[in-house]
Amino acid sequence: MASSDKLTRNQEVVFKALKTAKQPLSAYQILALDSVRDNGLKAPLTIYRALDKLIERGLVHRIESLNAFVLCDHEPHSEPAAFMICQDCRSTIEFSASNLRRSVARQAGAHGFQMEAMHLEVSGHCEACARH
Repeated sequence: MASSDKLTRNQEVVFKALKTAKQPLSAYQILALDSVRDNGLKAPLTIYRALDKLIERGLVHRIESLNAFVLCDHEPHSEPAAFMICQDCRSTIEFSASNLRRSVARQAGAHGFQMEAMHLEVSGHCEACARH
């Protein structure tokens, strides 16, 4: 885990739900899981609060294009993560975008653009789905 601090009960429930998921899940998909509801989490706000804290701690990423969440595949990193997302099965592959981020930051600087965030998501087909 990225942080040595213990997770709260709600964070642990959401973390475990994402850990067992085979694809990114929206907050409402997380909320609909029996394992989540059986642990007393019944309100969307509770899920969003847990997700926000897990993101802050570097344990979870938000996939912007899917409005969904996935566990971080790597050790804590300072550079933004990038994702390859399968259009068929919605599986994701996390990779480092540090070189791309530097290139975009240079372009932004050259144009006087004040870059605050960058989200890189590549859409396509995973190896398994591309074979079919």
